[in-house]
Amino acid sequence: MKSIAISGSPRENVGKRDAKELRYQGQVPAVLYGGATQTHFSVSAADLKPVIYTPVVQFIDLTIAGVASQAILKDMQFHPLTDEILHVDFLLLDENKEVTIEVPILLTGTSPGVKMGGKLVQKLRKLRIKALPKAHLDSIEVSIEGLEVGNSVRVRDISFEGLTITNTPEDTILSITTSRALRQAEQEAAAGGKK
Repeated sequence: MKSIAISGSPRENVGKRDAKELRYQGQVPAVLYGGATQTHFSVSAADLKPVIYTPVVQFIDLTIAGVASQAILKDMQFHPLTDEILHVDFLLLDENKEVTIEVPILLTGTSPGVKMGGKLVQKLRKLRIKALPKAHLDSIEVSIEGLEVGNSVRVRDISFEGLTITNTPEDTILSITTSRALRQAEQEAAAGGKK
């Protein structure tokens, strides 16, 4: 999995006034948890943009006051009107502990059902996967090669060695449905055959 480096500064005071001052300076209050103690720090809002505004999941090489650790972005809060990043939570990674991350689904291949006029309906855009950090993937590829109209791919149809997909096995990831144009053509063909 790809990683991105971010450095942070420890926070002396933890409170609303301090957080407001940090934001005014272009910094975002943050917390790193998952270790023996929580670490409160601040990071540059500009440094966070490549991590937040991307569909790809990334590990973060976090350096706070000279101490390096690997983490993932676990939660973030935005201002309801301005979309300014208000607060970020990072989870410390332990190479011997499994962690659950949501990763995007990438569709590959060409569906003969879609070529025939069927409609591809993607119900899930991300999957929750649980694995050791070294086994995690940036994304999960799902092939639509060979799918005809009426076919679908469910969570249970996908498996990878070394990781567990924690979504409900019966959940539909995608299906190829009959489009309105295809249904109309079929009805016209059926009506024409009855004469």
